[in-house]
Amino acid sequence: MILYNITVILEETIETEWREWVTNAFIPNALSSNLLVSHRLLKVIDSPNEGVTYCMQFIADHLESYNQFMNNHAAALLSTHTQQFQNRAVFFSTVMEFIN
Repeated sequence: MILYNITVILEETIETEWREWVTNAFIPNALSSNLLVSHRLLKVIDSPNEGVTYCMQFIADHLESYNQFMNNHAAALLSTHTQQFQNRAVFFSTVMEFIN
């Protein structure tokens, strides 16, 4: 199984707006690809960054599913995030493989 993690650092002033948008638009759109099987939304409580930090985690059953998601869906999805919160949020992603 593969974990696709998107860490987002955002201005405190947009936290409520961002959470509503991510919950109602971003996450459902990501899952609608049927390549990601589950998700989690987490808030980092001890972030060294200014602002507020969240992690969106998505699970793919196989590396092939993750690669297909990245090749066919990720760019457009992440572009909507950038457009929606331009200059008020930054993000980076990491990909991990489950060991245990």
